[in-house]
Amino acid sequence: MSLLHTCYRITDIDRSVAFYEALGFEERRRVPIREEAINVFMSMPDDGPEPRLELTYNFGVDSYEIGSGYGHIAIAAPDLDGALERLRQQGIEPERPPYSIREGANRLCFVRDPDGYRIELIERG
Repeated sequence: MSLLHTCYRITDIDRSVAFYEALGFEERRRVPIREEAINVFMSMPDDGPEPRLELTYNFGVDSYEIGSGYGHIAIAAPDLDGALERLRQQGIEPERPPYSIREGANRLCFVRDPDGYRIELIERG
């Protein structure tokens, strides 16, 4: 078995796609689900043929409760400061400045997508 993708329910396709493109994702395809929803599949450039992120837009739904069980997804950022500057130019701010959880560990920070999902950016060369 292998992990295929993670799915989030979103409230605005264009806004969410723009956010994830700012993080480096590329839209792969959109798949309608009858008259109920649209799935937007996205991947990082080096993910290979299988999309890693599924964004589901359900017609007529304008909000979701994230819940207390959700944590985050993590994305490697070779240059965290450069990535944060590019995100700032698009109006995306970190929750707090980058930090390390222990001495010698990689720096990290969190941003939130348009629906409030947390994304961890971890500096890795």
